Amino acid sequence: MTKKDRVIQPRSIGVSSLRRGPFYTVASVELGNTTTKCILTTTNLHTAEIYEIEKEVRLTRDVRPPLPEENVFGRTIFGIGLTRESVSEMITDVLTTVLKRARLDIERDLHFVVRSTGVTAGFANPMEVGVIVQALADGCLNAGVPPRKMTASLSADNLPPDLQDFTWLKKVYFDGAVASSLPPSDTGIVANEMEGELVTAGIKGAAKSIEIDFRNPVMTLDFGTTLAGRITDNGYPYAKTIGSFAGLAGAIPDSLVRLSGLVPEKNGSVLDIPHSGSSKRVKVEGNWIQEVERLIRVERVQQTDTRFGTVPVNGKSAEDAGVLLIGVDVGINGSNLKELEQIGRSIAYEAGAETLLAVIDQVQANVVQRILSIVDSEGFIFENTSLGLTGRSIITGQKPRMIVENLKLNNGELWASSHDLLFVEDGLAMGAAVAARCMNSMGTTRNPMGGRKGDRCIMAERMKLQDKGRG
Repeated sequence: MTKKDRVIQPRSIGVSSLRRGPFYTVASVELGNTTTKCILTTTNLHTAEIYEIEKEVRLTRDVRPPLPEENVFGRTIFGIGLTRESVSEMITDVLTTVLKRARLDIERDLHFVVRSTGVTAGFANPMEVGVIVQALADGCLNAGVPPRKMTASLSADNLPPDLQDFTWLKKVYFDGAVASSLPPSDTGIVANEMEGELVTAGIKGAAKSIEIDFRNPVMTLDFGTTLAGRITDNGYPYAKTIGSFAGLAGAIPDSLVRLSGLVPEKNGSVLDIPHSGSSKRVKVEGNWIQEVERLIRVERVQQTDTRFGTVPVNGKSAEDAGVLLIGVDVGINGSNLKELEQIGRSIAYEAGAETLLAVIDQVQANVVQRILSIVDSEGFIFENTSLGLTGRSIITGQKPRMIVENLKLNNGELWASSHDLLFVEDGLAMGAAVAARCMNSMGTTRNPMGGRKGDRCIMAERMKLQDKGRG
């Protein structure tokens, strides 16, 4: 049985194994507020298990400064200016670096590229994020990726000959459902909706390597610098997205360490602290945790909200679509992050680095509890809902153990005693692997990812549903 607080990491695979097939290889290109990554994954088309080939991770703060003639179209949550040209150049370099190190040929070995971003703070509404996605596309094209490897195939003939036997495109088409979850009816509810979709798919994919059936209904949370995730119902053959998340996540611990003397003051993060991911069990004395938590808001986003935790949202659209939108903030759109920095400084200088990391672990675990309490009170937790967590600021240190041992439903029942709980590394990249297969209808009927826990593959139901739609 899988240890509940174990972080699931994708198994690695060598290039020589890929060429013995059948594998489907995907590059996940991610522009984040703190890190920019390209992660190469591949999926065994018989078992649906995902493997990691190679990855390249850069700090987004190292993107080159805008040139005088360039237009700054957005900024990271910490104010780093981005232009279409600077983002494109960084993505090209990251992608070519990882492909070269992995010894993969774009034309022969790489089947698909998925682009995503968590950089949303500089935009007025969720729809404007498309500008960044276009910049990511420029970077991929400049690296030599052909456009056909970034868009869904319309027929099996568009796929490489050795993959055509593994697609269902002759019987079904891609209708927008990824891992049998439909997006909200209004995709403009939250700016990072695509991240929520990918991490949900990725955690489902990661579960293929263990003994847990992580299919609908699920709740997923991605604690990157900002928060993303989804809640799905138990609909069949497709689940609906009934909940979504936005706001601050890793930005909270990043602010706590900024004036600690442990990281660069201007734009440092927890990632700058050596071994920050393996904090010790430390008893926190005094009221440090309470001091931090009084500044953190975790609540349902209101109809009038257009931004929560710096992330553009549309509270009215969420209400109209019946989607529970939960946000995490520090003050109003990060207005109290500076105060958080001062508290972190006091903890570091009065109690030391280990205590500061222990405070971070407890605060982040408590944010998960506060989120769950709202979801439960709204009636969005089903009897068999599974919870999956990913992201640098929730799967590190003592946080998984704390969550397993302490996370409770509103009736006092321990979550881990009655519901599945997963912690996954690189959930978004694994989601890119799943989404690419979904867009090309490459499901594995003997080992399904779609549908409900315990149920059979949904392929027959999909065919009936689409035939009915055509009629």
